[in-house]
Amino acid sequence: MATAPASPPPSARRWLPRSLLSRNIALLVVLVALTQICSLSALLHFVQRPRIDRASIIFSDYVKVLDDMLVSMPPAESRAAAARLNAQNEVPASSVVAPAMNPLRFFRTWQRDVFLEALRRHLPADMPVRWEIADDDHEEEARLWIRVHAAGEPVWIALPMTADAQASGITTAIVLSIGLALLAALTGWLIQLHLNRPLDELAHAARGLSAGETPAPLPTNGPTEIAQVSQAFNQMTEALRQAEATRALMLAGVSHDIRTPLTKLRLAIAMALPRGTNDSLVASAEGYLDTIDTILQQFMDYAGSGERETPQQGDLNALAGQLVADFAGLGHEFDFEEGALPVFAFRPVAVMRLLMNLMQNAVVYGRSGLLVRTWQANGFACVAVCDRGNGIRAEELERLKSPFSRGSNARGHSGGTGLGLAIVERIARQQGGSLTFIDREGGGLEAIVTLSLNPAPIAGAPSQAAARP
Repeated sequence: MATAPASPPPSARRWLPRSLLSRNIALLVVLVALTQICSLSALLHFVQRPRIDRASIIFSDYVKVLDDMLVSMPPAESRAAAARLNAQNEVPASSVVAPAMNPLRFFRTWQRDVFLEALRRHLPADMPVRWEIADDDHEEEARLWIRVHAAGEPVWIALPMTADAQASGITTAIVLSIGLALLAALTGWLIQLHLNRPLDELAHAARGLSAGETPAPLPTNGPTEIAQVSQAFNQMTEALRQAEATRALMLAGVSHDIRTPLTKLRLAIAMALPRGTNDSLVASAEGYLDTIDTILQQFMDYAGSGERETPQQGDLNALAGQLVADFAGLGHEFDFEEGALPVFAFRPVAVMRLLMNLMQNAVVYGRSGLLVRTWQANGFACVAVCDRGNGIRAEELERLKSPFSRGSNARGHSGGTGLGLAIVERIARQQGGSLTFIDREGGGLEAIVTLSLNPAPIAGAPSQAAARP
């Protein structure tokens, strides 16, 4: 039975790159680093180590020839020759058999250790080798002490190091390799950034589409895979646009075809039942006709919801204050707490419909404690419509934003279709915001709408805890 591959623990996933760009760059850097490590290992093992070994053989032959020459010379001449070589009877105390590794000069000290090891293999056992560094900051002044024989006595002489025992060109090669690795990583980052640009455009267009905008067609002249995705997105956008146009045309046709016989029915009732003959029947019939007309208008509002309306710079406080005054003229008093809001771009007719729906709900279902207040938070304009009604259960709050959903407190209220809050939610999303319900302190309900102060569509709205003042 096949098992699913184990996923990394949460602590490890937290450190993993999240974006495709960062993951590709991390993969590229790792591959370049592995390539450089393998190349450097091959260079050191197959090129530099044999080179150092050959140098140690030449150096050991030179030392053995020097030792044989001192041994074969008469004692007086041997001592004189050793003196000219600055020979000493005792090796300096600062010299060591195994010098310490210097991490800051890793390759230089590695070559030194390889050279000393090879030199000891090629020299006789009675010719030990010791290393002395006069100053740690000036390792170039290091000396190699070797014991030779002059006039039958062992003496220590200091011999200069060959260039092969020093870093020579290996440091330059390493610096060049690191530079090429950084150049490859930078080039890969630029290429990946260029490849990611169509994906960013696709994400931006998708956010605009979800917010109710109609994005421009995406370019399809990039890499094949991305071009195919862009082409599929363009086809989907065109299909949605055609479906939206068909829906609007169908609803407009249905509204027109139904409202025409409704008008004729009103005239027929007025002609068949003259005023005063049966006023109660006429009022009931006209009430039913008004209900049908209201339902039709709600369907049309939900179908439109302001997509075709152009955003304009406006004052949301002025719009809310005008609606508060209009409702007061109808006998519904709203308190208005006006917060500081800047002038920003929004669809005035759609936002007016949004506020009217919320305020009408507060009048019908809340009745008392009516309040409208505004404020600004985290780049959003916030509007709250509050009441002191019996409230609504928490589990119903999100459901009411779905089309054709009505709360339990809507029983007994006719003329509704359950589209009012769906229209509000849709308009808020078009403005880059959201609709949220919370319980009001002291009883009642608050319907809070956030509208983005930035006219461009954004991915989401702030949480309500952050939006409340």
